Amino acid sequence: MGTPAAVGQHLLGPHVVGRRVVVRRVLRGGTGPSGGPALTDQLGTCLAWTGGPGGSCLLQPDDPAAAPVRIALADIVSGKPVPPRPSHRLRVDPREAQLRALALWPDLVTEPVGDWLLRRSPTSTARRANSVLAFGPAGVDPVDRAHEQVVGFYAATTGRPVAAVLADGAEEASFRARGWVAESGDADTVFSVAGVAAAARRALRGAGTTDDEVELVEQTPGVVRAQLPGATGVAAYDRDWVGFRGIEVDPERRRQGLGLRVMAALLGWGAEQGATTAYLQVLADNEPAVALYDRLGFVEHHRYRYLALELSTPA
Repeated sequence: MGTPAAVGQHLLGPHVVGRRVVVRRVLRGGTGPSGGPALTDQLGTCLAWTGGPGGSCLLQPDDPAAAPVRIALADIVSGKPVPPRPSHRLRVDPREAQLRALALWPDLVTEPVGDWLLRRSPTSTARRANSVLAFGPAGVDPVDRAHEQVVGFYAATTGRPVAAVLADGAEEASFRARGWVAESGDADTVFSVAGVAAAARRALRGAGTTDDEVELVEQTPGVVRAQLPGATGVAAYDRDWVGFRGIEVDPERRRQGLGLRVMAALLGWGAEQGATTAYLQVLADNEPAVALYDRLGFVEHHRYRYLALELSTPA
């Protein structure tokens, strides 16, 4: 069986070196299901392109552990550039990202309700530490039983049941159908991630200079507080992720780079612990904070909102 006439008619060439591409090629000596030549698709980054007779394309598969593949240009049936592979940080699902963020609250008490997670902090009033994490189905049949457990838990503790749900997701609809409403007038919360090394470099470039040094005080193992006259912040490390909360700058000291100095110190500490991914959470309408974190290379991972159920009889 001869080579298909389409061989060589593609959108590839020297211009795709360094880019991610998909290549359909002939498998010499093989026979396809219809009796014609066997074909296969290869996805990866083009490392080199050699033209002319006997030319080839050297492709690194998406799996970094796989060996590069050399494909003869004469065997290419079709091909084209494709979007870059999503960052491994973005491939972590929202629930897993939130579970890693529990490290920010060392005294957190948690209790599962199926696949939902009750969260309660005896020392903090933050919603993240005092709400049920309901990302995805509860996995409890009937689901009303899960809702009853949530309401009962917070009625006996905080006195106000609060749920964190993915924006416009199925769980939000489920809670609203049972009388839950927006917990406040706040905008959605954006969970953002970045590479630790790149974010640290950018923070250092924009940090202000003062005679004061950022002091890092360990609060509990894996959690530190950064202190600088006029600015503070907290970081927590867990499973190669470092997260931040409470990054605050005194109003009269803003626009002096103090927030960046605190972030740079905390990112550096996270890197020393072995973190490769940084994360933080900010209200979507907090424009100054969003602009700051954008400059550091943070990108949106997911966003969520809080719902609450007002109890007729306070606890």
